Amino acid sequence: MKHLLPFSLLFVGLLIAHADGVQDNLTENVRRVPPLGIAVPEKDQQEIQQGLDALAKEIEGTKQAVGKKPDLLALLPDVQIYHKAVRYALTYQEIHKTNEIALAKQLLQQGADRANQLRDGKPAWTNATGLVVRSFESRIDGSVQPYGLVVPESAKTGLPSRLDIWFHGRGEVLSEMNFINDRQRNAGQFTPPNTIVLHVYNRYCNPARFAGETDVFEALAHVKKYYAVDENRILVRGFSMGGASCWNFAVHHPSLWAGAQPGAGFSEAAEFLKFYQQETLKQYPWEAKLWRWHDATEHAINLFNVPTVAYSGEKDKQKQAADLMEQFTTKEGIRLTHIIGPNTEHKFEPGAKLEVEKRMDAIAARGRNPVPRQVKYTTFTLRYREAFWAQIDGLEQHWERGRVDAEFDIGGNHFKVDTKGLTGISLTFKPGEYPLDIVRPAIVIVDGQSLAGPRAFSDRSFNASFRKEGKRWKLVDNASIPGLVKKHGLQGPIDDAFMDSFLFVQPTGTAMNPKVDAWAKGELEHAITHWRQQFRGDARVKKDSEITDADIAQHNLVLWGDPQSNALLAKIADKLPIKWTKQGLWAGAVNHSADKHVPVMIYPNPLNPQKYVVINSSFTYREYDYLNNARQTPKLPDWAVIDISKPVTSRWPGGIVEAGFFGERWELLPKK
Repeated sequence: MKHLLPFSLLFVGLLIAHADGVQDNLTENVRRVPPLGIAVPEKDQQEIQQGLDALAKEIEGTKQAVGKKPDLLALLPDVQIYHKAVRYALTYQEIHKTNEIALAKQLLQQGADRANQLRDGKPAWTNATGLVVRSFESRIDGSVQPYGLVVPESAKTGLPSRLDIWFHGRGEVLSEMNFINDRQRNAGQFTPPNTIVLHVYNRYCNPARFAGETDVFEALAHVKKYYAVDENRILVRGFSMGGASCWNFAVHHPSLWAGAQPGAGFSEAAEFLKFYQQETLKQYPWEAKLWRWHDATEHAINLFNVPTVAYSGEKDKQKQAADLMEQFTTKEGIRLTHIIGPNTEHKFEPGAKLEVEKRMDAIAARGRNPVPRQVKYTTFTLRYREAFWAQIDGLEQHWERGRVDAEFDIGGNHFKVDTKGLTGISLTFKPGEYPLDIVRPAIVIVDGQSLAGPRAFSDRSFNASFRKEGKRWKLVDNASIPGLVKKHGLQGPIDDAFMDSFLFVQPTGTAMNPKVDAWAKGELEHAITHWRQQFRGDARVKKDSEITDADIAQHNLVLWGDPQSNALLAKIADKLPIKWTKQGLWAGAVNHSADKHVPVMIYPNPLNPQKYVVINSSFTYREYDYLNNARQTPKLPDWAVIDISKPVTSRWPGGIVEAGFFGERWELLPKK
């Protein structure tokens, strides 16, 4: 459904993505992202550092002053973010223009003003309307992360407001400092009446993936803590890189949104990189399979339950995203609404912008239906599994398609559920939601098999879980599958560990050989540096001798070194599916020499199977992939064997000898 609207000469500026050219396809000549900034005059450096020191003391004093007042202490990140923003900019040479020197000083003063208000018990920004910068403490790495709000006057009434989440475009100099400055000056593309607009930072130049995805939900939860939000009128929107973010949030989490409005960007990896980046792709098989994590095209049916309005400029190369998405929605019987700004490149054409807003306002006014009669949902990983009242509990094989089509019939008092590639499903209704007769047990027809379900409770809540054994389904007491199995939040691949709290564990012992020791130390240093550069936090690091039971309970542990140098790795080495000793490294029957081979892997931690253990890896994409957001996908699966005699490059931590996925019970699969 394409709508070509009249051209207007008016133009509203927006943050435009860098035009990634073919020069960014050279793996041996990769430019730095973020780029280094300007040389700050020594006098200004000293003044800014003095301001940082003073604000640090103010923050510590404020923390002590409000320490016994939890409501005030919870607001400390709103102060700390100003210190972090300037500290990062000064320490890591991320001041890119001369006017940012004055900006740094200004933000330090704003941080001091907030500290004083908080200490006095009068944090004015919490009641402010208009443009407001807030911050939360990330559970992933303990960093403070900023977000911006547009708060309408109507929010003061206390009545629940519509909320639009806005995903920003690519910006290689979008430091915390520049993000805060923009959020204090610029309301953004869309400011619907009586609507809170949440501008998420999602970790810098990141299409809301991995830690960026987690941050969106943490920011949203933080907003809900302080402002009344209508759960049925939350929309996701974005443009350029933000359009890609929006596609992913729409298809992965359709149950949560009243509507979605992606603009430009990309909707998958391979075709976009070939068309837009003019890149010749040379992927390992597991890389291509892992594109399914973020390829919205593969999840097109999930738009069945979330009203979606796509936008593109007629002359914008990124129109490819919606055009391709339209091909995939058409295959599913969905006619995609695609508003096109005539004779327009990478921006919103004014007439089209009005049409987009009219449609999104109508969608928001109707609101989300929390209990639709029919749901359709597909996934390739249990990281994403929920479609309203239908939940996927088990897949036959990760990274192959799983799908559920479910509906209820009120007159017939039954559910009809059709599945593909699933081994477990649950039907769950919250109190007040169950749509059928609570007196009669519901009949649940799964893949043509009729099963008697339980009765609903008197509060109209309901839960029924079913497990497939062989070719037959049966009702079970709960969704949990006994034993060590892949499940939501514990399904891999390696990058999944960095969507929740993690801790780097540094070895203190003597390595099995100096080459492994040098490689592991280099990769740990790389991981710390690039976590800060790309995910904008200071990774937690502790020595193996310092790890406590609380650390094991709270974090995914990332163990660096080998079973001789790392005491924790020594404790669990015999419980891992890949064996590693001085004599060699065994992935199944294959023995790799221990002098030049290192395993990287993810696995449920034998010391706490509810958390991951990761061996010798951080997030798996590297410098080359920073140059185009469509490349920011997992590069390694659940495990790999690295040849460290091969050079570390902008793409790989060494030579990739072999790699693969563990099975659904975390077993090492036989080689094909």
